[in-house]
Amino acid sequence: MNKTWMHRLLVLMLGATMMGTALAQAQTPEQGGAPPPATQTAPPNAPAQAPSAYQPKFAGDPAKSESEAQALGYMRVVLRAQKEYKKRHNKFAESLPALAGTGSLTKRMARSNERGDYMVGFRSQKDGFILTMTPRQMDSDHRSFYAEEDGVIHADDQKAADQTSPKIK
Repeated sequence: MNKTWMHRLLVLMLGATMMGTALAQAQTPEQGGAPPPATQTAPPNAPAQAPSAYQPKFAGDPAKSESEAQALGYMRVVLRAQKEYKKRHNKFAESLPALAGTGSLTKRMARSNERGDYMVGFRSQKDGFILTMTPRQMDSDHRSFYAEEDGVIHADDQKAADQTSPKIK
Protein backbone atom coordinates (compact mmCIF):
# COMPACT_ATOMS: atom_id res chain seq x y z
CA MET A 1 0.00 0.00 0.00
CA ASN A 2 1.67 3.23 -1.08
CA LYS A 3 1.68 6.57 0.69
CA THR A 4 -0.62 8.29 -1.83
CA TRP A 5 -3.27 5.59 -1.52
CA MET A 6 -3.15 5.74 2.28
CA HIS A 7 -3.37 9.53 2.22
CA ARG A 8 -6.49 9.30 0.04
CA LEU A 9 -8.00 6.73 2.41
CA LEU A 10 -7.36 8.94 5.43
CA VAL A 11 -8.84 11.97 3.65
CA LEU A 12 -11.91 9.91 2.73
CA MET A 13 -12.30 8.71 6.33
CA LEU A 14 -11.92 12.24 7.67
CA GLY A 15 -14.48 13.57 5.19
CA ALA A 16 -16.98 10.85 6.10
CA THR A 17 -16.51 11.59 9.80
CA MET A 18 -17.01 15.32 9.27
CA MET A 19 -20.15 14.73 7.18
CA GLY A 20 -21.57 12.42 9.84
CA THR A 21 -20.90 15.00 12.56
CA ALA A 22 -22.52 17.77 10.51
CA LEU A 23 -25.56 15.58 9.81
CA ALA A 24 -25.92 14.68 13.49
CA GLN A 25 -25.70 18.35 14.50
CA ALA A 26 -28.25 19.35 11.87
CA GLN A 27 -30.71 16.78 13.19
CA THR A 28 -30.31 17.76 16.85
CA PRO A 29 -32.64 20.56 18.06
CA GLU A 30 -30.95 23.59 19.61
CA GLN A 31 -30.51 23.31 23.35
CA GLY A 32 -32.94 25.42 25.28
CA GLY A 33 -35.02 26.05 22.17
CA ALA A 34 -38.62 25.05 21.60
CA PRO A 35 -39.24 21.48 20.52
CA PRO A 36 -39.82 20.99 16.81
CA PRO A 37 -43.39 21.56 15.64
CA ALA A 38 -45.65 18.50 15.63
CA THR A 39 -45.83 18.63 11.83
CA GLN A 40 -42.16 17.64 11.63
CA THR A 41 -42.51 14.39 13.57
CA ALA A 42 -42.91 11.05 11.83
CA PRO A 43 -46.42 9.66 11.61
CA PRO A 44 -47.18 6.95 14.20
CA ASN A 45 -47.31 4.22 11.54
CA ALA A 46 -43.92 5.10 10.02
CA PRO A 47 -41.31 2.32 10.41
CA ALA A 48 -38.42 3.10 12.73
CA GLN A 49 -35.13 3.63 10.93
CA ALA A 50 -32.53 1.06 11.86
CA PRO A 51 -28.97 2.31 12.32
CA SER A 52 -27.07 1.93 9.09
CA ALA A 53 -24.69 -1.00 8.94
CA TYR A 54 -20.97 -0.38 8.63
CA GLN A 55 -19.84 -0.08 5.02
CA PRO A 56 -16.34 -1.56 4.47
CA LYS A 57 -13.79 1.00 3.27
CA PHE A 58 -11.94 -1.43 0.96
CA ALA A 59 -12.00 -5.08 -0.08
CA GLY A 60 -11.11 -7.24 2.91
CA ASP A 61 -11.69 -4.43 5.46
CA PRO A 62 -11.64 -6.19 8.86
CA ALA A 63 -13.35 -3.32 10.75
CA LYS A 64 -16.81 -3.88 12.22
CA SER A 65 -17.64 -0.18 12.71
CA GLU A 66 -16.51 3.33 11.81
CA SER A 67 -14.70 3.55 15.16
CA GLU A 68 -12.77 0.38 14.44
CA ALA A 69 -11.93 1.60 10.93
CA GLN A 70 -10.47 4.80 12.39
CA ALA A 71 -8.51 2.91 15.06
CA LEU A 72 -7.11 0.46 12.51
CA GLY A 73 -6.25 3.32 10.15
CA TYR A 74 -4.30 5.03 12.92
CA MET A 75 -2.46 1.80 13.74
CA ARG A 76 -1.49 1.31 10.09
CA VAL A 77 -0.13 4.86 9.91
CA VAL A 78 1.98 4.28 13.05
CA LEU A 79 3.21 0.88 11.84
CA ARG A 80 4.26 2.29 8.45
CA ALA A 81 5.95 5.26 10.12
CA GLN A 82 7.90 2.90 12.39
CA LYS A 83 8.99 0.84 9.39
CA GLU A 84 10.21 3.99 7.61
CA TYR A 85 11.88 5.30 10.79
CA LYS A 86 13.75 2.01 11.20
CA LYS A 87 15.03 2.22 7.60
CA ARG A 88 16.39 5.72 8.22
CA HIS A 89 17.76 5.31 11.75
CA ASN A 90 18.42 1.57 12.03
CA LYS A 91 16.18 1.43 15.12
CA PHE A 92 12.53 1.97 16.02
CA ALA A 93 11.32 5.27 17.49
CA GLU A 94 11.08 5.17 21.27
CA SER A 95 7.91 7.28 21.45
CA LEU A 96 5.10 8.52 19.24
CA PRO A 97 6.31 12.15 19.42
CA ALA A 98 9.75 10.97 18.21
CA LEU A 99 7.98 9.30 15.30
CA ALA A 100 5.99 12.42 14.34
CA GLY A 101 6.83 13.71 10.88
CA THR A 102 7.73 10.26 9.60
CA GLY A 103 5.47 8.99 6.85
CA SER A 104 1.91 10.23 7.38
CA LEU A 105 2.15 10.49 11.17
CA THR A 106 1.72 14.13 12.14
CA LYS A 107 2.71 15.86 15.36
CA ARG A 108 -0.97 16.25 16.17
CA MET A 109 -1.58 12.52 15.74
CA ALA A 110 1.37 11.71 17.99
CA ARG A 111 0.57 14.27 20.67
CA SER A 112 -2.60 12.77 22.15
CA ASN A 113 -3.33 9.25 23.29
CA GLU A 114 -7.05 9.77 22.63
CA ARG A 115 -8.29 8.72 19.20
CA GLY A 116 -12.09 8.88 19.00
CA ASP A 117 -13.58 5.97 20.95
CA TYR A 118 -10.09 4.54 21.57
CA MET A 119 -7.07 5.15 23.77
CA VAL A 120 -3.63 4.67 22.22
CA GLY A 121 -0.97 2.75 24.09
CA PHE A 122 2.67 2.83 22.98
CA ARG A 123 5.60 1.20 24.73
CA SER A 124 9.15 0.99 23.47
CA GLN A 125 11.02 -2.25 23.97
CA LYS A 126 14.55 -3.36 23.28
CA ASP A 127 14.64 -3.73 19.47
CA GLY A 128 10.90 -3.12 19.13
CA PHE A 129 7.69 -1.59 20.37
CA ILE A 130 4.10 -2.42 21.33
CA LEU A 131 1.15 -0.42 19.98
CA THR A 132 -2.36 -0.90 21.39
CA MET A 133 -5.76 0.61 20.74
CA THR A 134 -8.16 0.06 23.63
CA PRO A 135 -11.80 1.08 23.31
CA ARG A 136 -13.37 3.19 26.03
CA GLN A 137 -16.20 0.66 25.98
CA MET A 138 -15.78 -2.89 24.73
CA ASP A 139 -18.78 -4.08 22.68
CA SER A 140 -19.58 -5.64 19.31
CA ASP A 141 -18.48 -2.46 17.50
CA HIS A 142 -15.32 -1.85 19.55
CA ARG A 143 -12.67 -4.58 19.74
CA SER A 144 -9.24 -3.96 21.24
CA PHE A 145 -6.17 -4.07 18.96
CA TYR A 146 -2.49 -4.94 19.44
CA ALA A 147 0.58 -4.80 17.20
CA GLU A 148 4.34 -5.12 17.51
CA GLU A 149 7.26 -4.36 15.21
CA ASP A 150 6.29 -7.26 12.90
CA GLY A 151 3.29 -5.15 11.78
CA VAL A 152 0.70 -7.86 12.44
CA ILE A 153 -2.46 -6.50 14.06
CA HIS A 154 -4.28 -8.69 16.58
CA ALA A 155 -7.85 -8.12 17.80
CA ASP A 156 -9.90 -9.27 20.77
CA ASP A 157 -13.56 -8.62 21.53
CA GLN A 158 -13.46 -9.91 25.13
CA LYS A 159 -10.33 -8.38 26.68
CA ALA A 160 -7.33 -6.20 25.94
CA ALA A 161 -5.70 -7.65 22.83
CA ASP A 162 -2.18 -9.08 23.03
CA GLN A 163 0.20 -11.17 20.90
CA THR A 164 -1.92 -14.30 21.53
CA SER A 165 -5.15 -12.67 20.26
CA PRO A 166 -6.40 -13.64 16.81
CA LYS A 167 -4.77 -11.87 13.88
CA ILE A 168 -7.02 -9.70 11.74
CA LYS A 169 -7.08 -10.01 7.98
